[in-house]
Amino acid sequence: VTKGTICLKSLEEMKTRPTGNTSNADWMGSLCPALTSMPLKHLAVPGSHDSFSFWVDEQAPVGPDQKTYVKHLAAIFRFLAKKVMKKWSMTQNLTFREQLKGGIRYFDLCVSSKPGEPGHEIYFIHGLFGHKVRDGLNDINNFLNLHKKEVVFLDFNHHYAMSEEHHHYLIKMLKDVFGHKLCKIDVVEDITLNYLWENRYQFCLTASIHKLILHMQSSQYGSFHVSQAILTPRVKTIARGLVQGNLPTIMTWVEAQKPGVDGVNIITSDFVELVDFANTVIKLNNLLIQDRPGT
Repeated sequence: VTKGTICLKSLEEMKTRPTGNTSNADWMGSLCPALTSMPLKHLAVPGSHDSFSFWVDEQAPVGPDQKTYVKHLAAIFRFLAKKVMKKWSMTQNLTFREQLKGGIRYFDLCVSSKPGEPGHEIYFIHGLFGHKVRDGLNDINNFLNLHKKEVVFLDFNHHYAMSEEHHHYLIKMLKDVFGHKLCKIDVVEDITLNYLWENRYQFCLTASIHKLILHMQSSQYGSFHVSQAILTPRVKTIARGLVQGNLPTIMTWVEAQKPGVDGVNIITSDFVELVDFANTVIKLNNLLIQDRPGT
C-alpha cells in the first residue's frame, strides 16, 4: 500500500456521537457490472483514519506509541493528562459496525500489547489503549456475514511492544476470525470485485501485515494506494469548532479527485460521519462509467 497525505492540523472532541448513515451498507454489491469487473485498485473506496479510536481507555497506562515526555507528563498529572490525550486520541465517533453501514471499507489500524500484561493479548492503540483487537475483528466479521458482497481492507500499519509471539498470535487471530474470507492476493491488478465474489473472499490484508505472513505473500505486482485527507491533532490546536471549519476544505479536495489508472483509490478521513464523506467518495466511481466508450 502506498500512501499520500492531505493534512489539516486541527481536532475537536465531539460531545455526542451521531448515528452513521446506513444507506451504504451494500454499496459494493450494488455497483454496475462495468465497475465490478474493473481492478479494485482503480475504484474509489472510502476509509477511515485511526479507525478504532472511537473509544479509548482512560484508566489504562499511556501507550508505548507515545514519546517519553508525554509518558512523563501523564505520570505527573495522571487523570487530567489523560483527559487531554483523549481529545486528540479520538479521531472517529462511529464504531466499526456503524462505519461499515455508512460505507467505510478500509480501516487504518495501530496495535500494541500492554507492557507487563501476561499472555499475548493485543489492543488497538492511539496514545491511549482501545478495545481488544479480537473484539474489533469479530464486529467486522459479523457485518461481512450479513453483507456477502462487501469487501473490507485492514491495514495494520503500526505495531508496538509486540514480540514474535504477539505477531504469531495476531496472524492466528486473523485466520480464526475470517477463515475462508481471507483473500490470497497475488497480482493486485487481477483483483476485481467479481473475482472476490467468485471465490467468496471479503477480506484483504495490506502489505504492512503481509510482511509478517510468509504463506500469504505480498502482492507481486502493483499495490493499492491510500490518500489520507486527515485532521492531524496537536495539543495546542484542540478547540471546539475547528473540525467543522476545515471539513469543507477536505470535501472540496475529495470532490476534485478521479479514480482509475493513476487516479485515487482508497481515501481516508477523520470523523467520517460529520459530512457526506463516504457518499462523496463512492460517487467518484461514476466518473469511470462516464469515460467508457459509448456512454
